[in-house]
Amino acid sequence: MQHLRANLLLSSIICIVIGAMLIISRETLAISIGAPISLCGLVMFVWGMSLQSRELGWSEEKIAKWAPSTGEMTDAGRIMYRVDTTLDEPYKSTILCGSCGEVTSVDGKRPKHFTCPSCENELWEEE
Repeated sequence: MQHLRANLLLSSIICIVIGAMLIISRETLAISIGAPISLCGLVMFVWGMSLQSRELGWSEEKIAKWAPSTGEMTDAGRIMYRVDTTLDEPYKSTILCGSCGEVTSVDGKRPKHFTCPSCENELWEEE
């Protein structure tokens, strides 16, 4: 199961709050329903806190090696392209040319102008 710890903690808080609301109402039936709900919430909270957090994120090496898949993109009245730039330093940009499917890697953020080295089409030029 994915996110078991987060689901248990969220469910336990909801059970504790609902049980507390029923207990505070001071009605006989509500107290007999609210107490088991609160106890169940406490058990789920302890269970959730005892689990190890296994975040299955990407390692820095995997992030550094990532590149978009190659492939041509359909023209929509002009040459299509895709630019992916990392958010953290060191900045790296990958540019996918839509007409030939070539992926080019550039150090730094998105360049001001770019011409595909494979098909020599100008993809963009900022003024």
